[in-house]
Amino acid sequence: MEQGWVLKFVTPANSCDVYGACGPFGLCVTSTPTKCKCIRGFVPKYKEAWKGGNTTSGCVRRTELSCQAKSSTKTQGKGSDVFYRLANVKPPDLYEYASFVDADQCHQGCLSNCSCTAFAYITGIGCLLWSQELIDTVRYSIGGEFLSIRLASSELAGSRKTKIIAGSISLSIFVILAFASYKYWRYRAKQNDSWKNGLETQEISGLTFFEMNTIRAATNNFNVSNKLGQGGFGPVYKGKLSDRKEVAVKRLSSSSGQGTEEFMNEIKLISKLQHRNLVRLLGCCIDGEEKLLIYEFLVNKSLDNFLFDLTLKLQIDWPKRFNIIQGVARGLLYLHRDSCLRVIHRDLKVSNILLDENMNPKISDFGLARMFRGTQHQDNTRRVVGTLGYMSPEYAWTGMFSEKSDIYAFGVLQLEIISGKKISSFSCGKEGKTLLEYAWESWLETGGVDMLDQGISSSCSPVEVARCVQIGLLCIQQQAIDRPNIAQVVSMITSATDLPTPKQPVFALQIQDQESVVSVNHITQTEIYGR
Repeated sequence: MEQGWVLKFVTPANSCDVYGACGPFGLCVTSTPTKCKCIRGFVPKYKEAWKGGNTTSGCVRRTELSCQAKSSTKTQGKGSDVFYRLANVKPPDLYEYASFVDADQCHQGCLSNCSCTAFAYITGIGCLLWSQELIDTVRYSIGGEFLSIRLASSELAGSRKTKIIAGSISLSIFVILAFASYKYWRYRAKQNDSWKNGLETQEISGLTFFEMNTIRAATNNFNVSNKLGQGGFGPVYKGKLSDRKEVAVKRLSSSSGQGTEEFMNEIKLISKLQHRNLVRLLGCCIDGEEKLLIYEFLVNKSLDNFLFDLTLKLQIDWPKRFNIIQGVARGLLYLHRDSCLRVIHRDLKVSNILLDENMNPKISDFGLARMFRGTQHQDNTRRVVGTLGYMSPEYAWTGMFSEKSDIYAFGVLQLEIISGKKISSFSCGKEGKTLLEYAWESWLETGGVDMLDQGISSSCSPVEVARCVQIGLLCIQQQAIDRPNIAQVVSMITSATDLPTPKQPVFALQIQDQESVVSVNHITQTEIYGR
């Protein structure tokens, strides 16, 4: 039977759900009611039409960019371009992906290119650049991302009068702030004591409470040379305790959104999970605004360090990759079925799979995990958090998550392990096929054997590779009900039973480096936060 797309037109819930409702360089604000405004530094292109409610013509720059001005004796040295940082936005359409490794490089890369109108560095995705008009920019009341927009320096320069007023206000409230800071410090000290006492009175087996001085000494005061990586909730550092034991210290950033209550819940959750394929929590520390988790240190760091490196990937041949797939599946089986708690991880991906000295996998980073009790099997949230590309369709579009959400992510992870390619950057052929689309066509044509990373093809078992590709496709089925549960997945991997035939998966939700992020804001009111 031929399969095809069925088009359904959905009436927008508000005007911001209409693509480009506010035109180029217009900002659609999701207030009540929704309204259009020009981004700072821009004015309506046609003022009368804008006042009359016709905003589709958008906005134009009020001041020409310095880099675009003609060089002359009068203009040289008279200022430079700056960036205005706009918070809580859905990034506009028509961006380009750039391979800059951090936010500073992303900023400098855009600044050095006069045609670059804006940039955004999103954790878990990378550097996005815009060289055209900004279309379909939406601002939320909460959530969203930061977008830095290029402006002439005069647009952000305050007048002398404004500076004098600001200085006077700052001076007049200095004493009040100093007094308030002291009172707040006293309050936090009492709260920290209460927090620690509250945890210590509970039976949390094997959990150690570390002093901040101990952690600072172990990490050389969080020296950058000891930094292992950057997670969605903050950086991770290598540390060495006084007894020479090596640890990994996860330092939650103040912008992580995790308060003391959530932090305590995470500690109590992880401390109860003990399995050979889960990273072990050793202890915690809280000191003022600092919240730290101390884990066992794994010498080989995360799977992505090996899998996506042209040289290191050769160290993980097919037997090792097959062992990693099985280990992750066993860890998920424990979380979903065998532990005292039923846990949905919600952020399963290669960077959250750590490897010990024997290349055995351990699932890490339970900052987004959710616990189910009794017969509960699914839940939903209006704040979708996770990593684009690994999110199941029902979670990304509606906020509904369950065990099958983790199964979808496991399917993507499995295909990445087999191919050695990133879901976020893979592009094949002139059509720019996604990794999932490539896997589907590979399975149809050769059973999936040709999908294996060519650098390790000599070590493979064709039967195992083909079987794993088919299991991966079963895990990424569009409908959650069509995906196997984790017990079935483990059985499929470890036995030779016949496998069900997968349906063609959905490719539209996958994010590629060279393509635009598919906008889903006209279908759901859920806010998506990429990591």
